[in-house]
Amino acid sequence: MKKIMEFTSLEVWKESRKLTNLVYEKSKNFPKEELFGLTNQIRRCAVSVPSNIAEGCGRRTSNDTIQFLHISRGSLYELETQIYISLDQNYISEIEFNEIANQILICKKLLNGFINYYKNLKNEN
Repeated sequence: MKKIMEFTSLEVWKESRKLTNLVYEKSKNFPKEELFGLTNQIRRCAVSVPSNIAEGCGRRTSNDTIQFLHISRGSLYELETQIYISLDQNYISEIEFNEIANQILICKKLLNGFINYYKNLKNEN
């Protein structure tokens, strides 16, 4: 069986951390009345992405790992919807939207590649 790298050295985890930090930065100026609404939701969603990657890497089987990577991918799509809503509500500018959306796209591509890697590992065993 192939050796799996520590999750902190994975590009997908590093880029998802960048995404999380970007979301925190851009959501600092959301209206105060959104603190327990969209601000909280968008941040929790962003945190879910690297957290589920890490948790998946800590699982014993490829199937378990893939399940957590799919949860992470679902969080990316949820986050994408939330930034559209943030743009619609004028909580972020179009430039900020594009910056976050680009980072989401990077994470989607890396995460899809990582899921495929684990599926191939599973098929080899």
